[in-house]
Amino acid sequence: MAAPRNVLRDEESAAAALLNNSSKEDDDSPTGKRLKSERFPVSRWELAAFFGVFLIFSTGLFCIYLTMPATEYGKLKIPRSISDLRLLKDNIATYASNYPTQFILGYCSTYIFMQTFMIPGTIFMSLLAGALFGVKGVFLVVFNATAGACSCFFLSKLIGRPLVSWLWPDKLRFFQAEIAKRRDKLLNYMLFLRITPTLPNLFINLASPIVDIPFHVFFLATFVGLIPASYITVKAGLALGDLRSVKDLYDFKTLSVLFLIGLVSIFPTLLKKKKIYE
Repeated sequence: MAAPRNVLRDEESAAAALLNNSSKEDDDSPTGKRLKSERFPVSRWELAAFFGVFLIFSTGLFCIYLTMPATEYGKLKIPRSISDLRLLKDNIATYASNYPTQFILGYCSTYIFMQTFMIPGTIFMSLLAGALFGVKGVFLVVFNATAGACSCFFLSKLIGRPLVSWLWPDKLRFFQAEIAKRRDKLLNYMLFLRITPTLPNLFINLASPIVDIPFHVFFLATFVGLIPASYITVKAGLALGDLRSVKDLYDFKTLSVLFLIGLVSIFPTLLKKKKIYE
């Protein structure tokens, strides 16, 4: 009578093994891999940390606006086009001249908030600085862009690794390999990336802490490297009436100048390589 039990036990083991193999095959199949890759990579704790930081920044921004002199807030909105920007400039030009300190405080806090949380539209804020403050707006734009990029750097250091690996896995691997090859002259390479549009600034802000770029290198490359592009944007803001689209900012001539400046920044690295080969 023991034999039937053994046969039954063997059949149950074979069925379990078959189920395990089929589940593994499903996981290894393209559909299974796609379902795995489509899962949102950020955990609940990381998501809670993000919203906590967002709430702190939002509260600070709201408190700043409460201290500002009264105005027609219905006319104040983040511009999304050149026409929106022209309208905003006409509405707040008098306010900016009457309350310069309060306006600059509100402008800076809004710019840094947008840059920290990757909200599109900072290009229009840079154009607005040129339209309202002229060439002096370059200092304002560089300060805000650098401060916002640094805030984004630390935010990504807190919760960014799974998100960046999920969104841009190939680009992140490429960036990590390039950084590993250029550890000796990392500042020059980061300057080149900041000056030229080789990689999006958003990706650089988020990926830099993940590939272990030191903060002082990131800060210095951002502060210096954003000056040429900021100058071009602010100068375009001076002639806002002639600007038809944001695409007009970076024509072939402008891109050529930026890449030329970028090549100058990595010239010491190229010179060092030449000496090594000789």
